[in-house]
Amino acid sequence: MNDINKYKKIKNVALSGILGNIFLLVIKLIIGFISKSQAMIADGLNSAGDVFASTITFVGNKISSTPGDDEHPYGHGKAEYIFSMIISFSLFFVSFSIFKMSIDSLINKQEFEYSPWLIYIALASIVIKLVLFIYSINIGRKYNSLLAIANAQDHRNDIFLSSLTLLSVILGHYNIYFVDGVVGILISLWIAYTGVSIFNQSYSVLMDTNIDSKVKQEMEKQIMSIEGLDHVDNINSKPIGLNFILIVKISVDANMTVYEGHSISAQIKKSLMEFDHIEDVVVHVNPAQYHR
Repeated sequence: MNDINKYKKIKNVALSGILGNIFLLVIKLIIGFISKSQAMIADGLNSAGDVFASTITFVGNKISSTPGDDEHPYGHGKAEYIFSMIISFSLFFVSFSIFKMSIDSLINKQEFEYSPWLIYIALASIVIKLVLFIYSINIGRKYNSLLAIANAQDHRNDIFLSSLTLLSVILGHYNIYFVDGVVGILISLWIAYTGVSIFNQSYSVLMDTNIDSKVKQEMEKQIMSIEGLDHVDNINSKPIGLNFILIVKISVDANMTVYEGHSISAQIKKSLMEFDHIEDVVVHVNPAQYHR
């Protein structure tokens, strides 16, 4: 039931992002091209990237929520990270496009025509993005969803970017036009930074990064409290979507019966399943070797 709720909530995050960003995309680009404001055009192109990111979130969430089958017994959770990585690539593309346009604007000393609509749209964008950010980050943290968190980070960035756009418009009203191109460059760099952050989070999971060392130490300490265990040989993990499969190798008295060994294994599995995001635990029992 929790997985169903997670799918529905992240779906709503994606849909709200798509609708909100399409609205902002249209009004930003219309006013941006009419006024020739590089900052507003850059902000509009960023909204175009946001539409793509929200769409990818929708598709990725749908695939990652698909139950396990014969070919994917542990589900399709890693799809969330694959699609998050696609979002990071889209942010790199948008960042490069905005950076190039902003540099051209500075070199050619392009000016824009001030309009109060530039201020109205920048303020509307800040308010809309603030609402979307609060909604998305709460869902992302509650369900530990990188897709929702990536969307929330994107909305948060847009608040900052639209604030810079607003500053650029206000200064342009006082004939300080170079800030428009500078703001465009700052926007592009911020988008690139966000892309790198999302890429790193996705990459660490897709490359089967092990569990946190502190958590691993806590697990080992808890295992060693079980009676009859000689020592822990190793604890490894394999990410499957948001969760992990633990592969635990232990050593027990070589004279212990199979039944006693399996009893210890069962206790270890029950103990480790209490940790967050553990999908399954596989315990391998070895005979302890003593050297005299």
